[in-house]
Amino acid sequence: MRLAAIDIGSNAARLLISEVRHNKVGEPEFAKLNLLRVPIRLGFDVFDTGEISPERTDMLVESLLAFRHLLRAYDVRHVKACATSAMRDARNAHEVLSKVHEATGFDIEVITGDAEASLIYENHVAEHLNLQDAYLYIDVGGGSTELTLFAEGRMVGKKSFDIGTIRLLKGRLQERRWDDMKEYLKESTRGFGHVTAIGSGGNINKVFSLSKRKEGRPLTLEMLRDFHKEFASCTLEQRMALYKLREDRADVIVPALQIYISAMRWAGCEEIHVPKIGLADGLVQHLYHEILRD
Repeated sequence: MRLAAIDIGSNAARLLISEVRHNKVGEPEFAKLNLLRVPIRLGFDVFDTGEISPERTDMLVESLLAFRHLLRAYDVRHVKACATSAMRDARNAHEVLSKVHEATGFDIEVITGDAEASLIYENHVAEHLNLQDAYLYIDVGGGSTELTLFAEGRMVGKKSFDIGTIRLLKGRLQERRWDDMKEYLKESTRGFGHVTAIGSGGNINKVFSLSKRKEGRPLTLEMLRDFHKEFASCTLEQRMALYKLREDRADVIVPALQIYISAMRWAGCEEIHVPKIGLADGLVQHLYHEILRD
């Protein structure tokens, strides 16, 4: 069975095509066939003007038409498409989504921050780690950060905050948002002896690749601080040249690290696992279970 997920974020739109196979005991295994990312950057409009411009709307439509062609080429019959923070905040979201539907046939669901946190958790990474520990999923996007706490074999809390890389870049982040996240993390992790972070999102995946760590080995908080200091001391052009980063990654990687570091520090995390998963992966798994229920 081939499934696909479309994630329309504040920084980029992603198409993930996966094939579901079952192992010897009948458990599903998800193999990535293709992952395509287009830096549409809806947040640069929304967090500045409150609306998505006609130019970015056209970019979104053209990207989704390309996705549609790929889905046909891969013979994918089941697709789930969602939009997150920028679309949640856009005054003209309904108008944009209507145009998208008319041009591409896709029904895009605008999901809440809490729903986004739940979908990230669908990857169930923590269940395969040491169940004696507590784990904090941290997903940093362009418009929001989703936090999900897993402890004692179950999810014990989830919360979304309007703290994102593009909001930081545009100077549109209210200071009280930091205070709210700090208070939430300190309160929700109180009483857990050891909390380990699980990071998702393109920026932490890139940092992990640059670190040259072996798969499965966590990054330390100190390593993230070193990367942040290193990147922040460079100009955008230097980051692109020295670390082979695209411009749409080089500009957001510094604020992303600021968010990961702050969340880890407030939760008392010294390490972060980077399994290279994201919202699209959670969407595919959610879609699979929806199909089973039907």
